[in-house]
Amino acid sequence: MTEPSISREEIRRLSRLSPFELKGEFIRLARAYQEDRPGQKARSTTNMLNAGRGNPNWVATGPREAMLALGHFALAESRRVWTADNLGGMPERHGIAARYDRFARTHPDLPGIELLTESVALAVERFGFDREAFVHELTDATIGDNYPVPDRMLVHAEQVVVGYLHEELMDGRPPADRLDVFATEGGTAAMCYVFDSLLRNGILHRGDRIALMVPLFTPYIEIPGLADYAFEVVRVEASSFVETGVRGWRYPTEEVAKLADPSIRLVCLVNPSNPPSLELSRRVADQIKRIVATGNPDLIILTDDVYGTFVDGFRSLAAELPRNTLLVYSYSKHYGATGHRLGVVGLHRGNVIDRMIAELPAAEQDRLARRYGSLTLEPGRLRFIDRMVADSRQVALNHTAGLSLPQQAQMTLFSLFALMPEGKAYKAKVQGIVRQRLGLLLEGSELRISDDPKRAAYYIDIDLLAWAEQLAGREFAHYLERTYEPTEPLFRLAGQTGVVLLNGGGFEGPPWSVRVSLANLDDLDYLKIGHHLREIFQEYHEEWQASRP
Repeated sequence: MTEPSISREEIRRLSRLSPFELKGEFIRLARAYQEDRPGQKARSTTNMLNAGRGNPNWVATGPREAMLALGHFALAESRRVWTADNLGGMPERHGIAARYDRFARTHPDLPGIELLTESVALAVERFGFDREAFVHELTDATIGDNYPVPDRMLVHAEQVVVGYLHEELMDGRPPADRLDVFATEGGTAAMCYVFDSLLRNGILHRGDRIALMVPLFTPYIEIPGLADYAFEVVRVEASSFVETGVRGWRYPTEEVAKLADPSIRLVCLVNPSNPPSLELSRRVADQIKRIVATGNPDLIILTDDVYGTFVDGFRSLAAELPRNTLLVYSYSKHYGATGHRLGVVGLHRGNVIDRMIAELPAAEQDRLARRYGSLTLEPGRLRFIDRMVADSRQVALNHTAGLSLPQQAQMTLFSLFALMPEGKAYKAKVQGIVRQRLGLLLEGSELRISDDPKRAAYYIDIDLLAWAEQLAGREFAHYLERTYEPTEPLFRLAGQTGVVLLNGGGFEGPPWSVRVSLANLDDLDYLKIGHHLREIFQEYHEEWQASRP
C-alpha cells in the first residue's frame, strides 16, 4: 500500500486550516500524481478530479444573452444622445420604451433580443411596472453611468428580485409582511454585512451566545470566533442515523431544543444544508416555530438559502418566521454565476431587530444617533436593513453605497428568467444534473445513503467511519480511528488517485466525514471518484485484516 507523501504530524498540523485552505495541499498532491515520474509510466494524461469547491460547471446562457442584447440597446441609446468618437451620453427616459420596440424589430437576429423582450413584457404584466420607467432603469443600469439610487437597490430590480424569492424560496406562498432587499456583492458580502451591523447596532455583543446548526459552511463557523465577535457558540448537531452505518444528517428534537434557551441570541443555518445538502425537515421547522412562539421570541435566525432552488417546493424559514429571520441568497450556484458576485440580504418589515433597536437604552440610542445622524434627521427611525447599507460603506460613504448597476441589471434578468417556462425547464435540468452525478458516485463507491425527498444533491457529505461500519463492522471503524488522522484518507486519495475532496470536520461535521461537490465535474468523473473512494477503503480494510491476530 502506498503511504501519503506527508507525515502524520504534518497531516495533524495542516488539518487545523480551513478546509478551503487545506484544499491547496490536496491539490499539490493531486498535481504531483499527474506528473511524469522517472522509471514509471507517464501519468500526465491522468486528470486531477477536484470535487472540492462548489463552483458549478454549467452556466445559464439565456439571461446572459438577454443582458448582452440589452447592452447593445443601451449603447445605441447613449450614442443617440451624444456621439463623438468613443464618447456617448446618458440614456434619456422620455420615449425609451418605443425606441426599444423599434430596436427589437430592426434587430431580430440579435442573440438574446427575443428573451429580453419577453422579460420586459413579463415584468410589466406581473409587477404592474410603468414600461417607460422599467426600460429606462434597465438601460441606464447597463451603461453604469450613475450611482445606485436608491443605494440599497434599484426600485424595479428590488421588486423583481422579491418576486423571484417569493416564487423560488417561499414556494409561491410569501407571508403578508413586505420583504425589503439589499443587493450585495455575493452571498459572502451579505454574511459580512449582517454580522458587522448586528454588532455595531448593539443587537449582538462580543461574547454573546449564538447557535450554529452544523455541519455548516465554514465562514459561519470561523467568523464568530474572530476577536471582533468572540461569540460563545452552541452547536445544534445533525447527528441522527437512519440505520447502522447510514447517517441521516437530520437534527434530533433534543438538539433543536437548545434554541429555546433565551440566552441564545442568534442561530445560523444553511438551508438546504452545506455539506449534507438537505432541506430542513417540516418537523424541525415546526419545532423552531414553537420555540420562537413560546420560549425565545427574540431569537434572530440567519438563513442562507443559496441551494433552495435545487429542491422542489422549497420553503425558507424567512417565509415561516418573517419577523425573526434574515435571509441571505446568492445567484452563484443556480445560474453558474460565482464570478458575477450577485447576492441579497432580505428582511421583512415589522421584524424583531428593528423593534430591539427602538428599545435600546438611552445611551445606546444616543451613540447610534451620532453614528447615523449625518444620513437622516431621524436616525432612530432608520431601519436595520438600511443601517446595513450605510455600515457597508463606513456610513460616511453611504451616498456611494450599493451594488454596481450592471450587476443589478443581470440579477433582474436572472430573476425574470426563472419566472418563465424557459427558466423552469432550466431549473429541472440543473436539478437533474446533480442528481445524476450523485447516482454515479453511489454506483462507483457502492455506498448506501438515506432516501430523502428533501435532498438538494448539490453536495454529499460522506461519514467514512459510518461507511466503515457499514462495510465491516464497528471494529474496523475503531481501527481507523486508532491508526490514522481523520484527514489522512483525503491526503491518500489526492496523492494516489488525483482526487481532491474537502474534510467534513472543517464544516463542524464528523471529523471522519468528507464533502464531495456534485456540481463542478463531468458526470462520469463521479463514477471514477466513487471507484477511487472504494479502492482506498479496500486498502484500509486489507491493512486492518493483516493486522489482526
